Amino acid sequence: MLQEVLKLKKHRVAAVAFIAVYGWLFLSIAVPSASALPIPKGNVHAIPAFARKYGMPCSSCHEAWPKLSPFGQQFKDSGYQMGNEKDAPIYQNPSYWPVSFRITPHWHREGVDHADITNAVTGDTAEGQLTTHGFDLSGLDILTAGTLAKNISFLLVPSADNAGAFHFESANVRFSNLLGSSWLNIKAGKFELDNIISEKRILGLSNNGGLYQMYHFQPVGENTNLFTFGLGDNQLGAELSGHSKNDHTRFSAALLSSNDGNVSLSNGRGYDTFLTFSQAFEAGSLGLQRVGAFAYIGRAPTFDTAGGSTVANGLGQKSFYRVGFNGLWYIKKFDVMTQYLHGLDNAFLGTATPSYNPLPAGAHSPTWNAGLIEPHYNLNPQFILIGRYELIRMSRQALDANPGNLGDIDAGTVGFRYYPFISSRAGFAFHNEFSVVRQQGVSTSGRDLTSSSVFLGLDFIF
Repeated sequence: MLQEVLKLKKHRVAAVAFIAVYGWLFLSIAVPSASALPIPKGNVHAIPAFARKYGMPCSSCHEAWPKLSPFGQQFKDSGYQMGNEKDAPIYQNPSYWPVSFRITPHWHREGVDHADITNAVTGDTAEGQLTTHGFDLSGLDILTAGTLAKNISFLLVPSADNAGAFHFESANVRFSNLLGSSWLNIKAGKFELDNIISEKRILGLSNNGGLYQMYHFQPVGENTNLFTFGLGDNQLGAELSGHSKNDHTRFSAALLSSNDGNVSLSNGRGYDTFLTFSQAFEAGSLGLQRVGAFAYIGRAPTFDTAGGSTVANGLGQKSFYRVGFNGLWYIKKFDVMTQYLHGLDNAFLGTATPSYNPLPAGAHSPTWNAGLIEPHYNLNPQFILIGRYELIRMSRQALDANPGNLGDIDAGTVGFRYYPFISSRAGFAFHNEFSVVRQQGVSTSGRDLTSSSVFLGLDFIF
């Protein structure tokens, strides 16, 4: 009895320490207005149908869904196969239906300071605080995945926004173990980039906390109508990947259309490349650790018309890249994700200058560095504490006239997810989150913009 009491006190102390360490972040953190941030896309890849098919609990593949465990990553890398007779698509299990649905009814509050507010009578614009709050719905994800035949698997995710407008978040086919080797796998279609810190499995759901700022950051002054890029967005293309039998060593190389995952060849004159490599190793009783590196090399247009009348998307392409290192670190029930990213955009992209025009005086290719630390603490399989801090710092502005810190971002999130039950039929979580972002010098008057989100949701999948 005494040991149980001491054990309970130990968990409480750890939880209090976790919250205390990350609570201070919100005293000084900042972010851009909600209109300046991309809306999170389909943060869903937890499929209870697999648990029903193989007769296993969801916790076999998820540390806290939708976050994957090492076993879940290996199952995904194997093309949704266990290597037994249940892999076959003709395997009959009356409880198995390879379709899952996820939606999140919630209450949320959004606040933005120094936002532009226009007086409808006078037409004058002034800066002020904007706050909205109320009950809402997330978008709907319909997930279907499985095997078509041995070593041929698929993932299809029709996804709707909260107004019911559908698009295809994912649609791909994977050919696994070609020539009998786990080092030779090919995927084609629309898919998530193979980065070990996944935005599609992020443990955040709010407008500010439901995405990684570093994945979507573009320097102030760029033409985001022509050039919009998100490292966390699903892309269209083909991917070659491979892994060791125990999945400790992994690599991938993808050839992608230069259109940020958009259909109909909206920028159909170029190709991007994404490369990853990661290595896992056992650290005794601490668990499995993983380190990795990635590089995205792409091209984007600088103008979209020819002769001033004919629309011809994707002209005057210039280069950009994102490179970085990341790690997944485990200390029993405590884990931390870390990532460093360095970005560069060509000077024509950074200054929104069409390539047929000369660059303005004092123009440079903007560069920046970004960092992430995201800790999680699993008190037990049904309760996880979440924290995150991101920073983005410009190292070179696009124009000499820009302040050195223009566009710098600090972002933080704290919250928790509680799972009242864990079953192979459905997933359900009480999700509570507070997130805040500050971006420096981007209001109309040159002040910092701070955006905050409070999110209380009922997250379920079945």
